[in-house]
Order: sequence, then structure tokens, then C-alpha cells
Amino acid sequence: MKTAEIGVFGGSGFYSLMDSVDEIYVGTPYGDPSDNFFVGDIGGRTVAFLPRHGRYHILPPHKINYRANVWAMKHLGMRQILAPCACGSLRKEVERGDFVVCDQYVDRTRGRADTFYDGPQVVHVSGAEPFCPRLRAGVVEICRSLGYSVHDKGTVVVVQGPRFSTKAESRWFSAAGWDVINMTAFPEVHLARELELCYTSIALVTDYDAGLVGDPSIRPVTSAEILSEFAAGLDRLREILFRLIPQLGQETALTAGVSCGCSAALEGSVITAAD
Repeated sequence: MKTAEIGVFGGSGFYSLMDSVDEIYVGTPYGDPSDNFFVGDIGGRTVAFLPRHGRYHILPPHKINYRANVWAMKHLGMRQILAPCACGSLRKEVERGDFVVCDQYVDRTRGRADTFYDGPQVVHVSGAEPFCPRLRAGVVEICRSLGYSVHDKGTVVVVQGPRFSTKAESRWFSAAGWDVINMTAFPEVHLARELELCYTSIALVTDYDAGLVGDPSIRPVTSAEILSEFAAGLDRLREILFRLIPQLGQETALTAGVSCGCSAALEGSVITAAD
């Protein structure tokens, strides 16, 4: 089977990445991934792209098989995952069109299969630093070099979906100090950590959530707004990926002095050894 070095998830409105690809199906112990993988070359690096909602956007956030998607990425050889996504802003200063490279999440989902360790092997993986600091640093530096507005950290609150927030919920999230809102970052990021993979989101702000600042001119988010804003930012997102990917894994100024412990996430986490 063809292998790949780097994985890219595509979010809402992002269904293809490379022009020349091999299409590969990967079966997993957890069922089918969202779609086939599209494997190609970017700057001499082998990349596998997977639209997390499927190429025709048939999977709502709460129905995505996150375990199959992440497991398949590792099975194809990937150790680094870039995860573009749309997000809503919970703060007025985080504006439409900005990029947010999150460093924390808050899980407000329910019932999602969010671990590979359902027993009899018992493993408690730390969630303290969920996103890879090395990949985050690379994304931030690329954004800055291109002149794009980027926030180098932020907390994303992940909601179940498919509905959007009520105004009361949005005010609650804002008052808690959280920065953006999304429906797919969890459990994707934690599953990558359980498999000791480096993972970062690249969140593009497409809207303000409901009831953000009590400003009647800021209307509640709609799906049409998200898709329109994401489409407007897609070329910039592609440019970030095409600039960043060739440099991943190399000693460059992008990540100088930044290390991560992603590949050792299971050290000290295993209580019950596997047979």
C-alpha cells in the first residue's frame, strides 16, 4: 500500500488539495473512514488528504468516524497531521478571515467515540497540551511571513452539532474566556495524541457566534455564511499548506528551539499492559 509522510484533513468547503493524486481506500478496525485518501506530492513530501465530512459533505460533525480517520492516517505512515477547519469567533477582536492556531480545547460534545483504549488495556493519556507546539509554531510563522492575520494561541470550545449555539450558550462561552467555537476538533486532536501523532488545527474564522457582543448588527451564524467565508479564505489556506509542508520535519527557522513530546505521549500513561 502507498504510504504518506504528512496528513491533511479537509473541513467544511475544503474537499480537495492536490491536482495529481492516487485514491486509496483504507479499511480500519473501527469501520470506514470518511472517504478514500487522496495521496500526492507537495514540495517533495508525500501527503495524504482526507475530507473529514466526505468529498460530497454527507457526514455531519457528530457522525464522523474520527477513530477510523485518525487510525487510517497512522496506518498509511503519517506522523504529522494538519487539520484546517472553519470556526466561529467568541471575541470581537478575533475577526472574520483571521487564522487561529489553537493551543487548548474544551469538550462540550457527548457520546462520541473518543478513545482507542476501551479496555481491557487501560491507558490515561495527558490532555494538558493537546496540540503539537512544533507544528503550531510552523503554522504561525508561515502565516506571519505571508502577512496573514493570525492568533498564535486560543481555546476552542467544541460543541456537538449539528445545531449552532443559542445566544445564552454563546454568552456563556465568551464569559468563560474561550476564543473560538467548532464542531470537529474533538475527539480528532485527542485521538491523534493517543496514537502519538503530531497534530495542529489551522482554524479559519468564518463568523461570529450568536449573541457575541450584544451588537444587533452581528447576526447569528448560518451555514451559508460559513461556506461563503471559508471559500473566500481557501486560497490563503492552501498557500499556508503549500508553504509549510515542504519544511516539516526539517531543521528550519520555522520551528527552531521548539520541541514536542507527541511521539512519547504514552510514556507513563499505560496502567494495564496489552497482552
